[in-house]
Amino acid sequence: MASKRDYYEILGVKRDAGESEIKSAYRKQAMKYHPDKNPDDKEAEEKFKEAAEAYSVLSDAEQRARYDRFGHAGVSSSAASGFGGGFSGGFPGFEDILGDLFGFNFGGGRRGSQVQRGADLRYDLELTLEEVAVGMKTQIRVPRLETCEKCTGTGAAEGASPTTCSTCAGGGQVRYQQGFFSVTRTCAQCKGTGKVIKDPCRECRGEGRIRREKTLELKIPAGVDDGARLRVQGEGEAGIGGGPSGDLYVVIHVREHDIFDRQDNNLFCQTSITFSQAALGAEIKVPTLDGEHVLKVPEGTQSGSIFRIRNQGVVSLSGGGKGDLLVAVNVVTPTRLTREQRKLFEEIAKVESTEIDKGFFEKVKDIFG
Repeated sequence: MASKRDYYEILGVKRDAGESEIKSAYRKQAMKYHPDKNPDDKEAEEKFKEAAEAYSVLSDAEQRARYDRFGHAGVSSSAASGFGGGFSGGFPGFEDILGDLFGFNFGGGRRGSQVQRGADLRYDLELTLEEVAVGMKTQIRVPRLETCEKCTGTGAAEGASPTTCSTCAGGGQVRYQQGFFSVTRTCAQCKGTGKVIKDPCRECRGEGRIRREKTLELKIPAGVDDGARLRVQGEGEAGIGGGPSGDLYVVIHVREHDIFDRQDNNLFCQTSITFSQAALGAEIKVPTLDGEHVLKVPEGTQSGSIFRIRNQGVVSLSGGGKGDLLVAVNVVTPTRLTREQRKLFEEIAKVESTEIDKGFFEKVKDIFG
């Protein structure tokens, strides 16, 4: 009798491999040698068994410790116990791994359910900055699947009713023998519902649901930001077989504003002032979401200065009041001057030049005494 191969060698991992590495290695082996992918291939079936046995030991901390110490003799009885005429579930974790890989359940599996929750829906809603700043009510039209009123969701014509599926006996799943173990798959006759409709409803053609468009009124809270999702419970698609409806998720998209940029609850904008306004100070009008606001610019204002106007931002969703409006001031340099403007600037230039020269010579005097 041929000696057994080393379990680590079978899975192609090192002896210090972690749990996730061992699981990943087994998944690859199972995918490669699974009987469904290799029908009537005895060699592939044996390798599949071999990989399953190796994984059953190395995935269990206690058994792995015994194997590392005593080899196959330390786990011979427990490793062999899972094999027999059918797949009895003697190996931990197999149901999750093989179910993920091949889409079936082991043993009897779970019975198909006639009741299913409806699908969630998404609706993209575009709003202006002015609308989200104060909040609003709006109406949207949502296309969705609703319960058929003619058959009340059964899918059967009036006076008729669904019958138990003869293929799966109402279980929604059918068991098959695959090589050395049995598996269950969704029944193709009833698609897992366990029921067959012989006389379908003419309105919904046996689906139990019909596509309609529903008008919903939404309340948009003040301060909602771009990308926010509003959940409207129970306004998704109708469930199957009397199951609950899904939810509707409204995704908010805020249009780019011509004047303002938003950051959290604050707004930003820019405005321009003249040289004389910057030098002498002035009162200028700046836009806000509520209308114009008079901003006092102090004398000597430099280009790029930022002024804060309190409570002219966006309402906070958390209830912390309004944000602020931040105004960046840019001093405009004229590109063309009238004769009068040129004359005035020349006079200013003379004064500025005298002040600069005076200041320079005073500094020299201080240096050289």
